[in-house]
Amino acid sequence: MSKYLRKSVENHLHLRRLYRFQLKRDHINTYTKLLADLANVDVVIEDEDKALIFLNSLPDEGYETFMLPLINGRTSLSYTKMTIALVNLELR
Repeated sequence: MSKYLRKSVENHLHLRRLYRFQLKRDHINTYTKLLADLANVDVVIEDEDKALIFLNSLPDEGYETFMLPLINGRTSLSYTKMTIALVNLELR
């Protein structure tokens, strides 16, 4: 882990794999770990950007009915509220 704490372009590029993050098994935990890795090297990502990047990682098929009520008519989106809604969806 200390390898990634150095602030080099190579390390930042590796850590920014967040931007090409795609839904996979255990996706919430993986995404949270990516965010923590970036925070460890002082990369600040706004709360709404965290939510939007994550929503963008969801496949259209199967998550349309989850996303539409979550974003429809809103001017902002909370990452915490989005993850709670996703966990609730998966518990059903």
